[in-house]
Amino acid sequence: MLRWRNRARPPVLHMLSPVLEPNAPTVSRRTGSGTEDELDGLPLPRRYAAVAAILGAVVLVVLDGAIANVALPSIAQQLHAAPADAVWIVTAYQLAVVMFLLPAAAVGERLGYRRVFAAGIALFTAASVLCALAPSLPWLVAARCLQGLGSAAVMSLGLALLRFTYPRRLLGQAIAWNALVIAGASAAGPAVGAGLLSVASWPWLFAVNLPLGVLVLAACAGLPRPQVSGRRLDVVSIALNAIMFAAFVLGSDRLPSSPWYGAALLAASVVSMVLLVRREMPKSAPLIPLDLLRVPSFRVSIVASVCCFTGQMMGYVALPFYFQHELGLSTMDTGLLMTPWPLAVMVAAPLSARLARRVPTGWLCAVGGGCLALGLALCAAWPIHGNAWLPMAIFTGLAGLGFGFFQTPNNQNMLFSAPKERSGAAGGAQGTARLTGLTLGSLWIGLLFALLPSLRAVHWGLTFAALAALAGGAVSLLRIDWPQPLPRRSSWP
Repeated sequence: MLRWRNRARPPVLHMLSPVLEPNAPTVSRRTGSGTEDELDGLPLPRRYAAVAAILGAVVLVVLDGAIANVALPSIAQQLHAAPADAVWIVTAYQLAVVMFLLPAAAVGERLGYRRVFAAGIALFTAASVLCALAPSLPWLVAARCLQGLGSAAVMSLGLALLRFTYPRRLLGQAIAWNALVIAGASAAGPAVGAGLLSVASWPWLFAVNLPLGVLVLAACAGLPRPQVSGRRLDVVSIALNAIMFAAFVLGSDRLPSSPWYGAALLAASVVSMVLLVRREMPKSAPLIPLDLLRVPSFRVSIVASVCCFTGQMMGYVALPFYFQHELGLSTMDTGLLMTPWPLAVMVAAPLSARLARRVPTGWLCAVGGGCLALGLALCAAWPIHGNAWLPMAIFTGLAGLGFGFFQTPNNQNMLFSAPKERSGAAGGAQGTARLTGLTLGSLWIGLLFALLPSLRAVHWGLTFAALAALAGGAVSLLRIDWPQPLPRRSSWP
């Protein structure tokens, strides 16, 4: 006979909008000081304004990142830049984001989440204007770096602000809607970019951020104001963190084309990491959240996130090559076959949050990672001859469904594993894990394309992607309280 050691489950979570959450109670419990970090969420009228600001900012930064990729050929042509140089428009943005995710979280804990989040939106909006006015490629790359700084503040502090905005019993659904918004903006980005380029020149891709940014910034007045930590910022640690991630990203990018240069950068990244960890180890609230990584549930969530994002990135890169070069599909058909993935994420994200009250998050993440792995493996194993349209659409949808079931409960578990005053660090760690996984996925698929013929590289890439996703699902099982045998009846009192 078996029983669960701990049957506690996250309670059912309601939807975010007034239409989908008509009967959600207004929480008004206060303690002596009356500050919002002592409240179980914001009262309802203000809560929706805060959610509009948070999710609006997420749409702003995610949509802009997806739009810029589509515009690279047009920008390179009009600025008379080589395609290899134009790639820095994207690389500079990504570098700035990954370098300053954790520092932005630390600054938020020091100066206040609301203040730093709003400053990030303001910086992103102002930098968008500079991008639109850019007369040359260096100007545009510098402006994109500033955009990345603002985006880092939004990405690292968004989840922390959601935690102070919603009561604990509703937070899982808020995280699900955050994942849904990210998936929807990522999927819509290329289409929005192509539509704007069909009627206007490339500067308008950045100019449209001005009115949107002003609206989101105005909505920030409703954000919660949790108490600040008052801890001192360590400039040396921030510099070591920036060097570590910059060397890691650049080294991963250069390794296939310049192995020695790439290896040297990766070695510099490792040295910076060792120095940073040694410097941060004695601190109670370190820049790198070593205190949170000592919590087993948080540590498992970080590792699982890196694995699944690695698998997703490898699949995202390999599948378009597979569809176009091996199946002979057009660019438009390839885009249509990739569409079921983000659509399935949008469906699965809120559904997984609702299931979390009955199913342990470890099981949900394990099933999600398994479905992601199965979808990728089926894409790799399916015969290339014949009509593969329907099977491939099903397989990519299965992969997206699995990722949606994994992402929401994993992020929820990551946030709940951290003390409330360390929510900013938890959000920064979540964003860092995501970008680390994406970088590793790009690195591995790039190495495969450099070492193997195209068809073999695609098949091995999808295989390794499936293995990475499967590893993420397997690691998630470590969060489960496995059933323990009851004592023998003869020993019962």
